[in-house]
Amino acid sequence: MEQQNTEEKNIKTKKNINFWIPVSIVLFLLLLTSIWFNGFGLKNLVFKNSDKVAEKALDFINKNMLAEGYTASLIESKQLENGLYEIRFKIEDQNFTSYVSSDGNMLFLEGIEMTSANSSSTEEETQDIPKSDKPSVQLFVMSYCPYGLQAEKMYLPVLNLLKNKVEMSIHFVNYAMHEKKEIDENLRQYCIQKEEPDKYSNYLNCFVKAGDYENCLKEAQIDETKLDSCITQTDQEYNITSQYNDKNTWLGGQYPKFDVETELNEEYNVQGSPTIVINGKVVNINPRSPEKFKEVICQAFNNPPEECSQKLSEEAASTGFEEESGSTSGGSCE
Repeated sequence: MEQQNTEEKNIKTKKNINFWIPVSIVLFLLLLTSIWFNGFGLKNLVFKNSDKVAEKALDFINKNMLAEGYTASLIESKQLENGLYEIRFKIEDQNFTSYVSSDGNMLFLEGIEMTSANSSSTEEETQDIPKSDKPSVQLFVMSYCPYGLQAEKMYLPVLNLLKNKVEMSIHFVNYAMHEKKEIDENLRQYCIQKEEPDKYSNYLNCFVKAGDYENCLKEAQIDETKLDSCITQTDQEYNITSQYNDKNTWLGGQYPKFDVETELNEEYNVQGSPTIVINGKVVNINPRSPEKFKEVICQAFNNPPEECSQKLSEEAASTGFEEESGSTSGGSCE
């Protein structure tokens, strides 16, 4: 079994390398060659609408930018007020946004907001988080989003450190991007928190490592009779399964709704997984390490407790179901 797990991990690692290294190299080279060759083979296009832009741009991306076995599929396209065309597309479980110039001569792989670029390194320190005696910390995720899992791994050590000094809770984005299993897991975790909140952190600590909910229910000693009753009741109350089965209700025809916490999502204008709210303010954590998360939360105290002086890991948590630290930070499922 150990050998099989090692082989599966090696396959997963090889797959990630096959995708990300070629894409990273090609993105850089294309950015340079676009200057010399006047735009990615798009020069002669006449754009009549955003769908045509998207069709041509994705055709180019699929033929020239992706490793074998990967395909970019369109989520949404539109023309912006500044004349650029915005194209949102998906590669496996990750979303990307690119832009095409109004004359069709240039494909921009990423937009950078220059007004915030110079201050990005100190973003957390300048977010002006409201202070309180007992800060409220809310983390919104999709249960199978790699970046949501990364944020939960960042969250758990801080929860263990600060415990009853803060009000920390996990909530769910009101739509799913990772098939029916995500709807089911969101509902499962929602009900564990509702029925047996003291056992939730043990369950989550197990789940983020392997994604084996059946084993984690046993390890955390969850009352499955009580859990099943809550799942059935909540499913019926919020029409979760019925909406999943009716694709006419899906957002943009792409993503099934998970309406259990829609009011909270709307209150904080939640746009994806993860979204972090401290004392009612959406904040960004970069890198997504337990130490950085602790530092930002401790800024929200009127009088920080002594626990704030304790050091946690400064390494960003990994994305996906694994225990190792990772180097990627700042991504989201949206």
